[in-house]
Amino acid sequence: MSVQSAIKRKTAPDLRARKNGEPIVMLTSYHAHTAALVDRHCDAILVGDSLGNVMHGFETTVPVTLDMMILQGRAVMRGSQAALVVVDMPFGSYEGSKEQAFQSAVRIMKETLCGAVKLEGGARMAETVAFLSERGIPVMGHIGLTPQSINTLGSFRAQGREEETWAPIENDARAIAEAGAFSIVVEAVAEPLARKITQSIAVPTIGIGASAACDGQVLVLEDMLGLSPRAPKFVRRYGNLGPMIEEAIAGYARDVKSRAFPGPEHVYGMKKS
Repeated sequence: MSVQSAIKRKTAPDLRARKNGEPIVMLTSYHAHTAALVDRHCDAILVGDSLGNVMHGFETTVPVTLDMMILQGRAVMRGSQAALVVVDMPFGSYEGSKEQAFQSAVRIMKETLCGAVKLEGGARMAETVAFLSERGIPVMGHIGLTPQSINTLGSFRAQGREEETWAPIENDARAIAEAGAFSIVVEAVAEPLARKITQSIAVPTIGIGASAACDGQVLVLEDMLGLSPRAPKFVRRYGNLGPMIEEAIAGYARDVKSRAFPGPEHVYGMKKS
């Protein structure tokens, strides 16, 4: 008889079951040490391709590679224990065909041991979402503002602020949900539209710049901690760590220059014979 350890982490079905229930708490993380902190308070951790902006200083997420996502996904899995870890599929790793998407998703799940992947796009990605879901890969969707499409969108602007533009976004949400996504991130969408989408689809919505009526919320960790120099309108800063970190670095630099550090308590003396 084979012996399998019970899954202790939250799973995609666990989050799916939270529709119209207790709101889902989600934050991004890209490192083992921040993952350990986030894990204590969040239901899910997103290893977002926003690491391109946060860690590497890219202007967009477009340059992020599959190898980069896998490397940071492994770190987050090592640092966390209970949360569902969802890894973004980066630009160019899934759009070519549903078969390409499957191969990329398999690499992510095998090499990170994460519990789900996330991909951007609405109705045009429904066939791919279904293909992955039918083959055992839990998929989180992402509609509204899709940062990987910045070169066609032209700017990071909110979607659905005119009611006549609602229909395609509603169709995107419906198509992805019906294709088998276990939840859908709704980004930078006018509040009444995000509320309507949440009420009209059967899977949880996770808002980011959307509506408090969504079934959960996600933010980029560095944005809400005050580590990002610029943060979108929809971010509430729960900390202001940037100035604190700089003050600590400045204090270290002063002590090194004045030879106040290291002190006697930080160095090693000779052993007594």
